[in-house]
Amino acid sequence: MPEKVALITGATGHLGQGVVKRLSQDYNQLAIHYYHNESLARSLKAEIESQTGKVAIFQADLTQEAGAEKLIKEVLTEFGQLDILVNMPGAIRNKPWDELTQSDWEDIIRSNLESSYFCLKQALPGMRARKSGRIINIGFHLVEHLGSFPGVTPYAVAKTGLLILTRTAAVAEVANNITVNMVSPGLIEGGDLPAGVKIKPGQVGRVEDIAEAVAFLASDRAAAITGINLMVAGTWKM
Repeated sequence: MPEKVALITGATGHLGQGVVKRLSQDYNQLAIHYYHNESLARSLKAEIESQTGKVAIFQADLTQEAGAEKLIKEVLTEFGQLDILVNMPGAIRNKPWDELTQSDWEDIIRSNLESSYFCLKQALPGMRARKSGRIINIGFHLVEHLGSFPGVTPYAVAKTGLLILTRTAAVAEVANNITVNMVSPGLIEGGDLPAGVKIKPGQVGRVEDIAEAVAFLASDRAAAITGINLMVAGTWKM
């Protein structure tokens, strides 16, 4: 296995766990971030450390820049470097757009957009110094569809902003050999499926599908790929 350190934020989430398990097949040093669920983080660590090298868990509130700064510093202290950063998704709230509160907006924007920005910002100095790095953000399958999203307006706004951030950082860091990409899931098994909608074959993917896309973009095989939005959604909404 390559001597690289991968940090997965939001690792105890539905998709995060799958990404951690997949990356444990490729890398022998993994940093697992959690916010609230320490017991699940410890369970995930115990599950994967038998097949990989060093695994460590870290707690942080990434909706605050100080939390992201603390996380990256702790990872660097523990491992000495950071090569791969995977920013997993934040909160989503299904609520009519005209009933949203200030708290709704702040929670969704902070957890989906600002947290990824803070982590990216804190990770870049070390990656720049080594002239190497991989950053993968998680979007959603309609992130480039600039249409109406009355049920998940703040989420759509946050993910659209995250795509702009992804491409901005990709252009800025290409000379430093740092790639910045996005993986955008569609409907995923075990996730929240739309109520009352008839799902056709091929429209629901697996957590493993997302994890495989992340693993590819984190690898040397994707060295010339940056600034892309890789949609992993089957035929959903096509």
